[in-house]
Amino acid sequence: MNAPITNRVWVTGASDGLGLALTERLLEQGALVTASGRPSEQLQALAGQHGPRLLVQDYDLSDPAQAAAAARQIKDHWGALDCLIINAGTCDYLAPDTPAPALFEAIVSSNINASANCLASALALLKQGNSPQVMAVLSRYSALQIHEPSQPARPDNSLTALFASQRAALGAQAIDLTVVAPQSLKVPVVPVQVIPEQWTAQSAAEVILKHLPDRSPDLVLEALGVNSLWPLPR
Repeated sequence: MNAPITNRVWVTGASDGLGLALTERLLEQGALVTASGRPSEQLQALAGQHGPRLLVQDYDLSDPAQAAAAARQIKDHWGALDCLIINAGTCDYLAPDTPAPALFEAIVSSNINASANCLASALALLKQGNSPQVMAVLSRYSALQIHEPSQPARPDNSLTALFASQRAALGAQAIDLTVVAPQSLKVPVVPVQVIPEQWTAQSAAEVILKHLPDRSPDLVLEALGVNSLWPLPR
């Protein structure tokens, strides 16, 4: 077993795809993991394999009260957090009858709300952790800007703007923030074109966690076939 990258980790959006793969890999490395997501057979199977090292949660994190309840449960189990991984690629709790034209706006809106709630709820736990850090992983879906895309990005209409607005406040608490996202056309992270790759959930999770200790402010993830990383709600 590899040495753990970090000890106490909260992974959101962990019921399938990339979030599930991140949870699996962290457990293999010896971490204590809280996995939040809709109920799934895969998560329950992991709980059976790893016992008390995995806390499985079923909370709608876009609801502030439920996000706060999730944080309280984490405090009761682990006492603190060393890392929060916000897997904000799709949404576990969209209504199954959400019409197609409204789907992507719903994904962005729900992830903005859930991310803000998780950051607020986890802050006290991270401040008590060891070398705390936050990593946010965005998909091409969730990185879209809603509500007049021609207007400036703000925390209420853009997930990237939300995390940008939180970076200084987290840094003031000695909490590092890494945003993993597709290359922005408005504000490129790197000066060269990044060619999309055919990632699997497992291969993407391995590379993302390999770079977690680097604590880079931004990482670019361009994926072909994004449904393998962030399956759309059925």
